[in-house]
Amino acid sequence: MDILTAHWVTAWIREAAREIAEHRVELIELDRAIGDADHGENMHRGFSAVCAKLDSDPEPGNPAAILKLVAMTLMSTVGGAAGPLYGTAFLRAATALGEAEEVGAQEVAAMLRAARDGVVARGKAEVGDKTMIDAWSPAVEAAETAASAGASAQEVLAAAANAAYAGAVATDPLTARKGRASYLGERSAGHRDPGAASTALILQAARTTSGGAG
Repeated sequence: MDILTAHWVTAWIREAAREIAEHRVELIELDRAIGDADHGENMHRGFSAVCAKLDSDPEPGNPAAILKLVAMTLMSTVGGAAGPLYGTAFLRAATALGEAEEVGAQEVAAMLRAARDGVVARGKAEVGDKTMIDAWSPAVEAAETAASAGASAQEVLAAAANAAYAGAVATDPLTARKGRASYLGERSAGHRDPGAASTALILQAARTTSGGAG
């Protein structure tokens, strides 16, 4: 598929909600090891609220309008640091798309970069800090490389999802330098960052979602 539409964005977000729900306990346990043990529950609550909004207005405009709805809902319903971080990511992604009705490979890469840059601006983290940036940054790099090579939008998303998952796994041995996990020092090593894990799930949902004009 070369072009993604508002129908696809809605389907992606619903699939992301399903992924979060399926892995809720896993995210809770990851966060229990190095955080407050609430990441899974917070993310599940947030994406459930997003789906409820989509149920009341199944297709609220263009792709950017849907992403903005996601951003505002996550900011108001997800507790802890994840709400502002993911809210900013989706809001920046919406801004990057502007008024476009259709999203191609280059737009997908730009959307992901804008999302990542929003998280960096909000959280002040960088690669190696053991945060969701360790999943976002390789995803962006892979997406831009694929888009530059002429890949389709769906292939760009696949490249991003693969890289995000690898980035999340790569947080396992790291010592946290940001967030609550950083208080543990060396004891944070040996545990996967829950934010990186949820980022990988959301991008995996984008990879597996199909549907164009719909």
